[in-house]
Amino acid sequence: MDVRQLQVTFDCADPGALAGFWAEVLGYSYDAPPPGFATWGQALEAWGVPPHLRNARSSVVDPTGAGVRLFFQQVPEGKAAKNRLHLDVRAAPGLQGEARMAALQDEADRLVALGACLVRRQEPQPPAEAGHLVMQDLEGNEFCLD
Repeated sequence: MDVRQLQVTFDCADPGALAGFWAEVLGYSYDAPPPGFATWGQALEAWGVPPHLRNARSSVVDPTGAGVRLFFQQVPEGKAAKNRLHLDVRAAPGLQGEARMAALQDEADRLVALGACLVRRQEPQPPAEAGHLVMQDLEGNEFCLD
């Protein structure tokens, strides 16, 4: 069987804002505009997309090509319940104990400045639990700093 690429899709109210947030979180960049266009705005204009629909979708990619593509699509309904799936952002790989929690807190502080919300701090529980921070993005989607 061939290996498949993976894309993570977010249903959201403001695709442009949420895409920008996640690009900052992960060091990603917006998808490049289609060939022949310098910007997405030019492409959407040329294709006749009405201005009120130009924030209906957005996407960001890992500039190295190693990570998954994130796609954001506008939906009319708001978030209604806890996520059944969430992203773990590996913000302190290889660190343990106080150094790990300090690195996670530093990253949480950076993300709060971008509009995220710190929900809960899970302290390390040796031997198996290394500790993590539960966060929410701009639209309330849960994710962890791990």
